[in-house]
Amino acid sequence: MKNILVPIGTSPDAHETLQYAIDFATAFSSKIYVMEVFNVSIGAGRSLKNVEEKVTESSIEHVKEIISKTDSKGIEIKVATYNGDLIDGLKGIDKELGIDLIIIAPRSNDVTEELYLGHTSGRIIKRTDIPTLIVPRGSEFKPMQGILTAFKSGVLKRKRILDPLVQIKAKFNAKVNLLLVKTPGYSDDDLKVNTALMDISSQLTLAEAPTTYLGVLEHFQSQHPDLLCVFRRKRGFFKNLWEKNTIPKSEFSSRIPVLVLSVKKD
Repeated sequence: MKNILVPIGTSPDAHETLQYAIDFATAFSSKIYVMEVFNVSIGAGRSLKNVEEKVTESSIEHVKEIISKTDSKGIEIKVATYNGDLIDGLKGIDKELGIDLIIIAPRSNDVTEELYLGHTSGRIIKRTDIPTLIVPRGSEFKPMQGILTAFKSGVLKRKRILDPLVQIKAKFNAKVNLLLVKTPGYSDDDLKVNTALMDISSQLTLAEAPTTYLGVLEHFQSQHPDLLCVFRRKRGFFKNLWEKNTIPKSEFSSRIPVLVLSVKKD
């Protein structure tokens, strides 16, 4: 895991997410790229270049201020800015550098907050194929000893999409338990679990539930995982929410880090 990207937003807790990313990156000797996206639109008679330069300078200062609140622990942290759409910026930096993992925080831990992921973080989860680790706000990094990997289909498009999970398992000598949730309309093919998944797991549990998330909730207490791993795909874990960018807590929420792996199959 060479390159980790941390998008910086307007949250006053951004330095906490960055600190978690630094502590995580330390275990893998990764580089961290801190990214801030802005959108400059210019009115008549103004110079796009001058305005963009000023906004870029301001963005870099904002990011540096956040970095100054963390203990870098010798990790190399580089600043990237992008003028334009968030997703275009993420895809651009991924194409240029090769991003192995994005680390973001959910909207809020507050019980009165209805959204798990807001517009920005929700778009990252739903509109990119880059593996993403969602870390609850205020979390302190700790080695992940138990990983619950939940899915409704055991079919994998490519074995390499498991790479982040495999690396985390190896680094922390973690135990990976699989949870295959049979949801309405499942096919026999869905029950065929890819050998690459089986090879890294200690246990496979079959469950039936209306959604994968409800199946996870039923098994959360008995397994007490440190990390929940799910798959990002259009008819997968977030299927009911795919058309909108936000994710309400009524549909999904987690008090532990969630690793979202790239697309399996449509």
